[in-house]
Amino acid sequence: MAGTGEKKAYYRMKTYRNIGMEEFIQKMTYHGGISRGTAISVLSQAVETLGELVGSGYSVSIEGLGTFKATIGLRRNKEMDSLDGEDPKHNAKSLSLNGVNFRADKELVKCAGSYCELERSHVSRLRKSPYTLEERLARALQFIDEHGFMRIDDYVSLTGFSRATACKELIALRRNPSNGITTQGRGPATVYVRRRIKDKE
Repeated sequence: MAGTGEKKAYYRMKTYRNIGMEEFIQKMTYHGGISRGTAISVLSQAVETLGELVGSGYSVSIEGLGTFKATIGLRRNKEMDSLDGEDPKHNAKSLSLNGVNFRADKELVKCAGSYCELERSHVSRLRKSPYTLEERLARALQFIDEHGFMRIDDYVSLTGFSRATACKELIALRRNPSNGITTQGRGPATVYVRRRIKDKE
């Protein structure tokens, strides 16, 4: 990936499925000896308190769990500031809290590790595109001009990426209006199209 020609292995744990709130509470009450109502109340209040503190500019560390800290970014359809030149700069209204970073406490990692028994699974190889980002964008725009729209699978064919990597890059390209790409539709019906001039404003 660094262009050195050296192949390295990166390890990832397979996720069987997602545990939702209801199942989490069932397991929590079964093992912890507390009532369902108490568990729901404590978790709900913890979320509310975390949101209040993190949103107010604090980082919050909970012993045995980890540290929570907010991240900010531009609102939708806003372009990133340049540190050079005399272009007008964004004010605070152009920004929003767009995520919360979490760093696990070593005790949580230790606890999770005590339940973890690893077995080797299959090897999946990363697929690197032979094209630069600029070339991939140009190929995508040309495909859209010729066909009217582009699906994720089309971008996979154009770039040589895996579907997951292609999807991530398309999301990143769409977030920057200057790339000239946006989406139409929702869910599985989402397609990528040319961004109209008024969409850039």
